[in-house]
Amino acid sequence: MLDKTPLSPTQEEAARQIEICNACRYCEGYCAVFPAMFKERAFGAGDITQLANLCHNCRGCYYACQYTEPHEFALNLPGILAEARTESWERFAWPPAPAKLFQRHGVALAAAFVLGIAALFWAVATLTPASGAGFYAALSHGIMVAIFLPAFAFPALALAMGLRAYWRETGGGRITLAQLKDASLSVARMRNLDGGHGKGCNFEKGNRFSQARRHAHQAVLWGFLLCFAATCSGTVMHYLFGLEAPYAIYSLPKLLGIPGGLLLTLGCIGLAVLKTKADPELGTHTAWGGEMAFVLLLGLTGFSGLVLYAATGTGAVPALLALHLGAVLAFFLTTPYSKMAHGFYRMAALVRDAQGKGI
Repeated sequence: MLDKTPLSPTQEEAARQIEICNACRYCEGYCAVFPAMFKERAFGAGDITQLANLCHNCRGCYYACQYTEPHEFALNLPGILAEARTESWERFAWPPAPAKLFQRHGVALAAAFVLGIAALFWAVATLTPASGAGFYAALSHGIMVAIFLPAFAFPALALAMGLRAYWRETGGGRITLAQLKDASLSVARMRNLDGGHGKGCNFEKGNRFSQARRHAHQAVLWGFLLCFAATCSGTVMHYLFGLEAPYAIYSLPKLLGIPGGLLLTLGCIGLAVLKTKADPELGTHTAWGGEMAFVLLLGLTGFSGLVLYAATGTGAVPALLALHLGAVLAFFLTTPYSKMAHGFYRMAALVRDAQGKGI
């Protein structure tokens, strides 16, 4: 699929390196990028975008490559694909301005966002409801719904707009259940973080293999899904069965939410530690702050939820509720413009790859 869209400077450099890799083919079994790459002889903008989002930045190909610096070819495929990937997220973001702002000044923006929204919730919480139990004694259910419903709907719309643009640029076709199944299994197993040989990737240990990043990603993924399932189950219990919070420890929201919060918190700590050990030149070093901010914000969301639950019945609930809901709202509002967007684009890339494999 060679289109005629002009390549950006980053895409031109990516195309140069990909063409050299295509001729060498030493890394053929490393991940899904290389089989997809070897099917083509020339690469347009859509091809570069697809390969960049298919790359999981495990970095195994870099440490195996004989053409990295000081060789004159100066290959750094993980680095250039990371740049092209970030560039694509900024290009597809809707509206586009917040993406660059968040990724370039992530830590400061995330901190200001969380503190600002927490202050807003604190102000709302001072208008104590006349009645209510548990968290609803500090902030009514109606106010929570009025704030979070549009805060959830807008990011969903923004992501849908971005994914539609991605699908058009990469030449995606009609999606089948078999393709969704293949992509979902790849995500669930973190298949592309095993290095193609089951030993893991080289993200934080250079030329040594490690499963740490794969395990941390799995903890974050399953922790997030459990927390989301806990919220959904609470919503169903509230609106369909008239069972209102607070819920007992053996209830479905708690049985899902507590282990989910633990996995989310531990996974984010692991990712943050690994990020400090990894070579920034093999990723998007200009967006390092934004990526770290996303990990910290996601971890704060899980951890503050656990602390809030532990503090149930104490005088600390209003302040902790403000902090937790501020983190959650900041997370939702920045999702289309933060590293969180990579999950949606990577899923799209895996589905598109499944189409390329004829599944």
